[in-house]
Amino acid sequence: MGRKLVGWIPQIGKSIGPHYQAIADAIEADIRIGRLAPADRLPPQRVLAQQLGLNFTTVARAYVEAQRRGLIESRVGAGSFVRGEATASPKPARRRDLVDLTMNLPPEPEDPVLLERMRLGLEEIGTNLTALLRYQGFGGAPADKDAAVTWLARHHRLEVPRDRVLVCPGAHSALLATLSVLAKAGDVVCCEDLTYPGIRALTAQLGLQLVGLAQDGEGISADAFEEACRRHAPKALYCNPTLLNPTTATISARRRAALIAVARRHGVKIIEDDAYGSVPVAPPPPFAALAPDITYYVAGLAKCLGAGLRVAYLAAPDNRSVWPLAASLRAATVMASPITVAIASHWIIEGIAEDVLAAIRQESRARQGLVREILPAGSYLTDPEAFHLWVSLPTPWSRSSFADHMRSSGMGVVVSDAFAVSRPPPEAVRVCLGGVVGRQETRHALEFLADALAHPSPAVASGII
Repeated sequence: MGRKLVGWIPQIGKSIGPHYQAIADAIEADIRIGRLAPADRLPPQRVLAQQLGLNFTTVARAYVEAQRRGLIESRVGAGSFVRGEATASPKPARRRDLVDLTMNLPPEPEDPVLLERMRLGLEEIGTNLTALLRYQGFGGAPADKDAAVTWLARHHRLEVPRDRVLVCPGAHSALLATLSVLAKAGDVVCCEDLTYPGIRALTAQLGLQLVGLAQDGEGISADAFEEACRRHAPKALYCNPTLLNPTTATISARRRAALIAVARRHGVKIIEDDAYGSVPVAPPPPFAALAPDITYYVAGLAKCLGAGLRVAYLAAPDNRSVWPLAASLRAATVMASPITVAIASHWIIEGIAEDVLAAIRQESRARQGLVREILPAGSYLTDPEAFHLWVSLPTPWSRSSFADHMRSSGMGVVVSDAFAVSRPPPEAVRVCLGGVVGRQETRHALEFLADALAHPSPAVASGII
């Protein structure tokens, strides 16, 4: 057990430079001389700010800097603790688990003020914790539906009545309920020929046939969709229309209109999985705004705010469609976690979610700048506002050997097999730029990736070693 260091005060009186750096330097120095020991708990940020006569933001930034250096770790609700011996350099030692590029997560906010607002939001909902431990009204309480309507209108360009919205425990549950309502075992569902792996898992579980459709520069081919409708009579078209996972492609407004026309002609419903729809500042209007009567719309918060926020909003085409969706959701999930939903609603209403999204956008743009700077032009597909990219591999690399080569250096990527539906997987991999990986680790990973693309070892690429 570590000591509770209420009386510890960093010595920064003669330091040169910003105070936050001086505090982080003092933490590092005190670890070296043994004044701070592993597992010691540092004073709360507000307490230390008062003791030093500094504002809270300065101390919060100092703790973030110390955490960046690998000196301390922070635990929600517990405080900040010394991790162990400081590194010789003010930069953190590289750890292989910090360069995992497999999970498609948004970059994590680092601004101390924003982090504190997020934490205080947790504290505020905790004042009503007992009520949140009870069963709640299914599909979301009125206040949570109001928050959903606000979020969809503000960040997805979708105006939808509250009584057509269901609050769900994540996008997967919403997609599972929608597929269960629209199709039965043996039915066909169309999608992109490179698509989100989750829809492959869900359709397989339900015994549905997934038919992939060719794509071009504007998205899913309307001609391919027309042909599939004639040949397979699909029950639904599933699409991830904005910043498609994995290729980052966005279906143009013109192509959306063409696909809607085909869907109407053949009586096909549209399942719009708009996981990344709030990430771009000005995306095309969603299918649900262009054709609300045939579109089942799913907008999760995991890909735009954080994977741990397992909340999604499902907008039904009309009031009659709500009841079968609700029955399917209830059978599978009982209800969304009231505590998680309360966090989401509070952050939306108080503007915290909007600021988190803005921070994610800003960091994603910075990391895309690194992509343009480091990777050879033409070797990848991406979008300036995305936090992942699709990398085409040059000869002699195969996707499996390339993934093995990256993994051997502690960098995971996802091969195209995970996304391919109706055609052989291309020699390509998805690379993610967010999650716990910091900007410097991202730069390091991209430099390694660029070197591997430019100078493949024939032995490694062929799988000989």
